[in-house]
Amino acid sequence: MQYTDTPVNQYADKIGILLVNLGTPDAPETAPVRRYLKEFLGDPRVVERPRWLWWLILNGVILNIRPKRSAAAYRAVWTDEGSPLLSIGKQQAANLAQRLSNSGDGSELIVRLAMRYGNPSVDSVISELQDSGISKLLVVPMYPQYCAATTASVFDAVSNSLQRRRWIPETRFINHYYDRQDYIAALAASVRESWEAHGRGDKLVLSYHGIPKSSTVKGDPYGRQCRETSEMLRTALDLGPDDILTVFQSRVGPEEWLQPYCDETLKSLPSQGVRSIDILSPAFSADCLETIEEINEENRGYFMEAGGERYQYIPALNDREDHMAMFERLIRQHLRGWSEEIY
Repeated sequence: MQYTDTPVNQYADKIGILLVNLGTPDAPETAPVRRYLKEFLGDPRVVERPRWLWWLILNGVILNIRPKRSAAAYRAVWTDEGSPLLSIGKQQAANLAQRLSNSGDGSELIVRLAMRYGNPSVDSVISELQDSGISKLLVVPMYPQYCAATTASVFDAVSNSLQRRRWIPETRFINHYYDRQDYIAALAASVRESWEAHGRGDKLVLSYHGIPKSSTVKGDPYGRQCRETSEMLRTALDLGPDDILTVFQSRVGPEEWLQPYCDETLKSLPSQGVRSIDILSPAFSADCLETIEEINEENRGYFMEAGGERYQYIPALNDREDHMAMFERLIRQHLRGWSEEIY
């Protein structure tokens, strides 16, 4: 792709804030879902198998079977505003744009949302930011815990976009925020509010998106960071070790993934005397297919069918004020030096 970049002398003292989340198909129909899955599952960061072998599996099997089933799942969560992940992401971006509208020193901060897979693409939003005249770019992956399949993939997309451009803005990249006290405080507040509104279950279950165990063996810190988030949240809520449970969801294929598995754990809890639970997914900054359909519907069914009596899903932090305030502080911290009076 060829780019005609804005001439350098037209750049003002503008800073682009690029928020990036995973992505979504354009519509909950088979063809758009197939395009989305082809891009998503074709990313070597997501599936680390020999490319020739995975190409055959992906194009010969998966893309002929999975899109129809996934489209039905997307239709179940689609709203009048479209994909929940995209509509919530737009709300988050608008909230942060308002919060960051006054940088304190005259610098203009331009906030935009992109999706790693699907639209609006990282490449198209970077073009939009450059057309707006930015001289600096801060990339904010919306993933609390670092994972090569998510955070590093955002870096790849940004790098691939920038390396084809003649003029590259000064660039910074945030790679995690799982251990920030204000992030933990927002999670704790959401749990307390749920307890006050709906009562408290026998156990608090924290479900994180899983990754293959082999990724951890290769050095991915994701599993450790998830468990650290759980421990920090347990401390913030003043819970005992037996009051909280960390599990991992969304595994696919025969390979071993991080354990314990969410679905198997929920099926086993009632037989252990745990019949009332509260559950949330701290790895997701916005509700999406994996939280609304998988956790709040599919896994609810597993638990209740096994003898559970109460299943309370606690939503993702989405555009809660404490969540957005955390992102504002995170962004302003990483802008230091670019704008000396950014606070």
